[in-house]
Amino acid sequence: MSYKVFVDGQEGTTGLQINEYIAKRSDIELLKIDGDKRKDLAERKRLINESDVTFLCLPDDAAKESVSLVDNPNTCIIDASTAHRVNPAWTFGLPELAKDQRAKIKASKRIANPGCHATAFILALKPLVASGLLPADTQIAANSITGYSGGGKKMISDYDAACANPTQLKAPRSYALGLAHKHLPEMCAYSGLTAAPIFQPIVGPFYKGLAVTAYLHPQQFTRKATPADVQKILSDYYAGEAFIRVAPVDLDANTDGGFFDVEANNGSNRVDLFVFGNDERMLVVGRLDNLGKGASGAAVQAMNVHLGVEESLGLI
Repeated sequence: MSYKVFVDGQEGTTGLQINEYIAKRSDIELLKIDGDKRKDLAERKRLINESDVTFLCLPDDAAKESVSLVDNPNTCIIDASTAHRVNPAWTFGLPELAKDQRAKIKASKRIANPGCHATAFILALKPLVASGLLPADTQIAANSITGYSGGGKKMISDYDAACANPTQLKAPRSYALGLAHKHLPEMCAYSGLTAAPIFQPIVGPFYKGLAVTAYLHPQQFTRKATPADVQKILSDYYAGEAFIRVAPVDLDANTDGGFFDVEANNGSNRVDLFVFGNDERMLVVGRLDNLGKGASGAAVQAMNVHLGVEESLGLI
């Protein structure tokens, strides 16, 4: 069976990557808009309603506008913006979130694609809250280091230009220092935490790759737990998940001489979860490709689940 797919915002970083994922698939007919009609409302409306699935790779306001154009009840919208991620009328497109999440994604015609930082954070913390080890009202401190592709065309252009001048943009740069990052609502809504984390992201001078690190104090736990206990909770929760690997607690095996590789999952839809530390203090780290499982790969995975085809089709 063939499915018609339209990418609204096909020239952006996420849209281009989605096109790359699905271009070689024999089960997908890719509907394309002419370059001079990308802002033509009537043409966008026609293609959206002709599609079985439309990906929205747009700013929030433009994504909301596209949703308002839908009048075909059979068209499924997968929105990569932040516009609908905590809207109860939309389904969060993270199949590994809970045992019933795939059924929700399959049944829904409105799917909100998770944010990159939020995906790593939620996957790292959700099992610990669900198991009761972490109380829901725990305030977690976390940071994230990510490649500059997550900042979109403007940031990519800035870093590409800086390549000609190696004294510019060569150091990691902290941002969102007002501690009100746009991913916070979904971090709370889907991790099970009721208190917003203290979350501080950093952009690095590399194209892609992301690692979120959450800081855990055993005093926060409801029962005594070692790093191995925390690792087992994660491993049990994600048992059988093709795209999630929970690493054994092994500092030497999980680092290169003590240094952590943020880019190791680049080019894939995989998430690696790690527990570092000791009985007195711990780190839980989620690593992914911010353009893969953090954006386009996740969107294609959600589409596969919705259509009822092999979930890993077209993904690595």
